[in-house]
Amino acid sequence: MHWKKYGQQFLTVYSTILSTAVIVMLLTGARAHRKQSVDEIDVQRINVVEPDGTLRMVISDKSRLPPVIIKGKEQKMGEPRPQAGMLFYNDEGSENGGLIFGGHMNEKGEVVDSGGSLSFDKYGSSGQLVQLAGVDDKADRFAGLAVNGKKRRVWVGTTDDKTASVALMDARGRKRLLLEVPDEGTPSISFLDDNGQVIRRISAN
Repeated sequence: MHWKKYGQQFLTVYSTILSTAVIVMLLTGARAHRKQSVDEIDVQRINVVEPDGTLRMVISDKSRLPPVIIKGKEQKMGEPRPQAGMLFYNDEGSENGGLIFGGHMNEKGEVVDSGGSLSFDKYGSSGQLVQLAGVDDKADRFAGLAVNGKKRRVWVGTTDDKTASVALMDARGRKRLLLEVPDEGTPSISFLDDNGQVIRRISAN
């Protein structure tokens, strides 16, 4: 009967198409896992993920840099981040540090959002364990290394008035010991009380 003939032809065609599709998928998958080498690539954002899809790193321009992500979920932010950079995520897909940088002139000709920061965060907290930062714009001028506990404990760097300083803080973040060398060059060591008042100062002069 004709239907048997047409049925056999249909099965033959269907089998051929299915086999071809499987072969294409296998070959495509094999190519996807091969190492590739290119001389140059232009991209706005790169996501590095684990095999299960957990986000581990984002490299992005300013327009596509994500807000804070906690356990794979984006958190609401007031203003978008004004920098480009690289963000790091822990095993649970929560942000735990990054390298950001930026800077431009506003309509008034003022330098804004100029600088960079490399930081690593404490697990389960937005607080930073350590940060290397430098800012030079209309609002701030400083550069240095900060080491933190629950509060900032150590600062090594420069300030807006060009003073090089080492500040040691107590567990509540209060400055208790300050080593300074101002722009003109006279070094000093200051001891501070609970209220931040100098109770003793040793100067080279």
